Amino acid sequence: MSCNVGGIERPVRIVLGVLLVGIGAFAGLPPVGTGIALAMGTIALVTGALGFCPVWTLLGINTCPIDAGKKS
Repeated sequence: MSCNVGGIERPVRIVLGVLLVGIGAFAGLPPVGTGIALAMGTIALVTGALGFCPVWTLLGINTCPIDAGKKS
């Protein structure tokens, strides 16, 4: 698994994930809305934390700096 999420996108995903999980947990949404917010928040949080997004791989998108995935 190589890095394909980087730059400003990574912290934005983490913040968005935390916000969506918080909304899903505390906003009093209907069950379907709660499930969607929690699922989307978890996905954003995990992809931001890992620096890898499977959808970006399918679409051929890479926002990670060139030498971030290389090991010395």
